[in-house]
Amino acid sequence: MVLNAAEGNPTPMATMYDVPADDLIEALAEDLEERLDEPDWAQFAKTGPDRELPPEQDDFWATRAASLLRKVADRGPVGVERLATEYGGAKDGSNRYRVAPAHRSDGSRNMIRTILQQLEEEGFVETAEGEGRRVTPDGQSLLDETAGDVLEELDRPELERYA
Repeated sequence: MVLNAAEGNPTPMATMYDVPADDLIEALAEDLEERLDEPDWAQFAKTGPDRELPPEQDDFWATRAASLLRKVADRGPVGVERLATEYGGAKDGSNRYRVAPAHRSDGSRNMIRTILQQLEEEGFVETAEGEGRRVTPDGQSLLDETAGDVLEELDRPELERYA
């Protein structure tokens, strides 16, 4: 990433806002996959009451952890309740005749809380008393370093304005 290197100006560091969210989450998931342990119950648990089956992705736990780390850094300090709302969906009404309209349901708080606790153990997230969880300087530097790596690897013409 060389913005003004020809003029002798130092190059600014990429942040998580400089790259697309899906590419950042994918790269973070690769890094977090070896750091976080998926609990035994996670392969059987649904991600919310609006789902019929548990997720089928092999790297779901790491992907959800990367997504949560990004959301906490973006919206923090944030609590489990608000994060569960963000990961929720629409639960269908009556199954047999579809008489009742769909209702909003939240995501699994247990899954979110467990991932946040694992991220706290790794030192990426900390608890702010009475406010929720926020990202630590280590977590922010992980996000920024990963964003820099992602920005260098991206070969997308619409992102030339960042490089």
